[in-house]
Amino acid sequence: MTTTRRTLFAAAAGLPFAATAQAQGPAGARWQFATPYQDTNFHTRNNRLFVEELEKATGGRIGVQLHTNQSLLPQPQIKRGVQSGQVQLGEILLSAYGNEDPMFEVDGIPQLVTSFAEARKLLELARPFIEARFARQGMTVLYHVPWPPSGFYTNTPVPTLEALRGNKMRTFNVLTNRFATLIGATPTLVQAAEIPQAFATGVVNSMVTSAATGVDTQAWDYAKYFTPIGFTFTRNCVFASRRAVEALSERDRQTLREVANAAENRGWEASQKAKVDQEAMLASKGMQVMQPSKELLDGMAAVGRTMADEWLAKAGPDGKTLLDAYRA
Repeated sequence: MTTTRRTLFAAAAGLPFAATAQAQGPAGARWQFATPYQDTNFHTRNNRLFVEELEKATGGRIGVQLHTNQSLLPQPQIKRGVQSGQVQLGEILLSAYGNEDPMFEVDGIPQLVTSFAEARKLLELARPFIEARFARQGMTVLYHVPWPPSGFYTNTPVPTLEALRGNKMRTFNVLTNRFATLIGATPTLVQAAEIPQAFATGVVNSMVTSAATGVDTQAWDYAKYFTPIGFTFTRNCVFASRRAVEALSERDRQTLREVANAAENRGWEASQKAKVDQEAMLASKGMQVMQPSKELLDGMAAVGRTMADEWLAKAGPDGKTLLDAYRA
């Protein structure tokens, strides 16, 4: 995987450099980094450390201004913002771009991955496919960090999937939208920053997401129960404009690779810690953290198989190669 990532960093050195790609002056590169999550979120804290370490390791030759909580660009516009050179760095929930390419949403198939070890295996197998797609669009993938496993937020217990039938369910990508439809709920796409308002106004009355998002949005104000089911381990992807990367010296490109690798490893550790800490935080605020029943898990497994088959039908040969390797 290291060879693949370095190859992508080194690709397209002959591309003309756009003036919008970065501000390059006597002091070096000055980059803008658009991210969608709150300052308290563990992804954001990890990104801030990435920025600090990059500036320190390059002696200030790369300076980065971090824009959090969609303050610069809303999440649906971040990928295009980097691709067009509006900003040099971006962070997205990769599976939210499943409409663009099914390979971006493989980590959103319910119950395909049920542990951090399995999530890491899936990432390493999927990484070259994702990096190649970003490279064709003029971008360089820097690192991936998963969310903790997700669960249901509701105001009544969820002993089986049937309990969610008729709910208005908050969704955040194509596959959660499909999941809601398959179980008889009504899906509504809501960005993380808008969740409390969506519950307060009755737009949604349930959702499936991580404990980290629950804490960020103070779920105890709008939900009574959290049922962790290991629904998915969806990943955030941090990436850069390839033109901005290629404008750096080889020395600074190497430093960027090293700092990005460190951010990825640190982010995975933080996600595992967040699973424990954030579930405990939900409980401490008065939410009931419920253990899933066998009937609920069996129902989830059945829906997961259906959705994996549907994903394979649209993902083509690359999708089959990926899932065959993962299941081997």
